[in-house]
Amino acid sequence: MTTIKNVTVLGTGVLGSQIAFQTAFHGFNVIAYDINAQIIEQAKARFAGLAQTYIDEQVAGAADGGSRAALAHISYSFELADAVKDADLVIEVVPEKLDIKRAVYTELAKLAPPKTIFATNSSTLLPSAMKDFTGRPDRFIALHYANRVWLHNTAEIMGTTDTTPAVVQTIIDFATATGMVPIEIKKEHAGYLLNSLLVPLLSAAGDLLVDGIAEPDMVDKTWRIGTGAPLGPFQIFDIVGLTTAYNISLANPDLRRQAFAKLLKERYIDKGKLGASTGEGFYSYPKK
Repeated sequence: MTTIKNVTVLGTGVLGSQIAFQTAFHGFNVIAYDINAQIIEQAKARFAGLAQTYIDEQVAGAADGGSRAALAHISYSFELADAVKDADLVIEVVPEKLDIKRAVYTELAKLAPPKTIFATNSSTLLPSAMKDFTGRPDRFIALHYANRVWLHNTAEIMGTTDTTPAVVQTIIDFATATGMVPIEIKKEHAGYLLNSLLVPLLSAAGDLLVDGIAEPDMVDKTWRIGTGAPLGPFQIFDIVGLTTAYNISLANPDLRRQAFAKLLKERYIDKGKLGASTGEGFYSYPKK
């Protein structure tokens, strides 16, 4: 089985950049890939921000050179063939749309060496929906991270009926080596564990907003006071990113999910309010 040393992360958005930085922070060589040079430049700024966040939030070792070393372990590419040519593991963090993911894996299958394990970070789609496009269903697995990976450090690991036990164990070992807590899921389940619990909460919050029952701040206040949770559902939406929330809602044929997708697009996304990463979503965030 492949010993993982070189990791390529496809996608440098909010979560993709966190996965790449966390991996590099633990000493792995990381290539951060995205589709063009402009996005790569934006990613470099995001990684610099993460390096400071690790220091500010007192992640062990960050202030003693760990953040600086992590940045040195990251290289960048917008050429897919170059990004994956030496990869032991490719972690895919592209938009939550099946047609996009299938297209990515169809191309990856042609470019990545036979040794490479493919892992999808999809939060709602089943890996079996993509495995036939990977060219290596036995070396394909889901590896799902939660937002703010240095703090909420679960790594949900879910194979298909084709994934070999050796690949599952390799990913468990990799997760552990990168400071994550591996959560092995016995069989495929949409939403894994975390989102099976979280999505109903977020959907209920969206319904309250669409139906005009309450505004986001009041919904969040109620949840925080009533449960002791540190964040309300709309604060979570902002962290996840409203584009991701929109794509997931749009893919759901339920009329209430469609109504929430429409609201997100018209009130927020079309106005550039994409969540915490852009400084404004349901809430406004001061520049650091």
